[in-house]
Amino acid sequence: MLLKRAMFRCGQLCSRVFAVEFDLRTEPLYFTLSSTPQELHQAHQQLFGGDEKLFSLHVHSDSRTEKARTHAEIKHKLSVALSRDCDVFEASAFIPDVKNSVDKGFFIRDKSTTSLSEDVLKTLQQSKSVCVFSYKREGQYCWQELWSPVNQVEESVRQYVTPAAAAEHHPSTLNIMSSDVYYCMNDAYEVLQECTDIIPESKEVLKLVDEQLETSRGDAFPVIVIEGLDATGKTTLTEALRESLNATLLKSPPQCLAPFRQRFDSEPPLIRRAFYALGNYITAAHIGKESLRAPVIVDRYWHSTAAYAIATAVGGRVENLPKPGSELYQWPEDLLQPNQVLLLTVSPEERLRRLRDRGQDKTVEEAELEINLLFRLKVEEAYKRIQNPACIIVDASPSPREVLQQVEHLIRNKCHLKTTSSLPDETRSHAISPHTTRW
Repeated sequence: MLLKRAMFRCGQLCSRVFAVEFDLRTEPLYFTLSSTPQELHQAHQQLFGGDEKLFSLHVHSDSRTEKARTHAEIKHKLSVALSRDCDVFEASAFIPDVKNSVDKGFFIRDKSTTSLSEDVLKTLQQSKSVCVFSYKREGQYCWQELWSPVNQVEESVRQYVTPAAAAEHHPSTLNIMSSDVYYCMNDAYEVLQECTDIIPESKEVLKLVDEQLETSRGDAFPVIVIEGLDATGKTTLTEALRESLNATLLKSPPQCLAPFRQRFDSEPPLIRRAFYALGNYITAAHIGKESLRAPVIVDRYWHSTAAYAIATAVGGRVENLPKPGSELYQWPEDLLQPNQVLLLTVSPEERLRRLRDRGQDKTVEEAELEINLLFRLKVEEAYKRIQNPACIIVDASPSPREVLQQVEHLIRNKCHLKTTSSLPDETRSHAISPHTTRW
């Protein structure tokens, strides 16, 4: 029965394009499968050449939560169980231009003389959602076969690796919508509903969302969002703006989700991103209420959620990001929009200096920013490509006072608000009132 399921999955994958992130500085290596021998290109020879044992595995399941969790478990297992003589590359199998068609997986190149990789793969293959292939080389040709630890897959058809042209868009972009980034609340809500049996905290999060669903803006005061990487000065600036504008300061994710963050941070992107997406909708509800009384400053919002998710989902170079103007950069239609979004930027050297001075714990993604230049560049570029509303870039390198003055100027011009620092002392207490011009 297991063999039949594996053969069925094999038939599905053989009609797809494969991509291997062999070198993150270049395009992925693309190939398809053919029943006739095909000569390998030079780049493919680097991956498939030599005497190494070669395997790939892909995760396929009709359940998106099972698929995501299985992939995450395999990634962890490979990172701790394989020897140093094994190279592991991110891989995927997909149908070009078809959304949500990507089956993620890994390509393994084992240069050792032990059977450790086979032992690990044998364990992983017990999952009904995992399909494992092996690759064999003969002269200039390489073929793929469904792998069996006891070589009993007699029905397996030899499929030759055939070099393929690079995809117009990086394959990971096909799965971003409602998997890494959520563009409506219902999509994120449904993911957590699917997790209530395996993650009990999901019920409590959904209950909080249900309690906050009423969002009203009406004739409200302006909402200004301050975005930026960690250590760009967001906390200092938002506190200063709260006082300067006599505003309400909110942070995203909201404090009510703090007890659950550690639990959801350990989950794969599909579930983790759904949790943070719902946090934005709770924040939107808070904005709707507070903006009826005073201007609102928000420390991070949807731009952060989307920029980090896109940068994490897309492997390799900045050029692999969705193209400017892509629908993946569009603000969700059902999420309350701010009046202005300001993106604080500083040089990489200044960011690192500030982080070292803090000496505090950082999230996994913030730690990744420090060691991975490509990831940082992708996050920053994703920030800049998000539209409706787009970010206004603010150089946060000068002193906090200078940055505050620069931002106050931008807010006055856009939102027609007066700040206390621009008024005589005797009028500062009346700078913001219900009769102030609203937008």
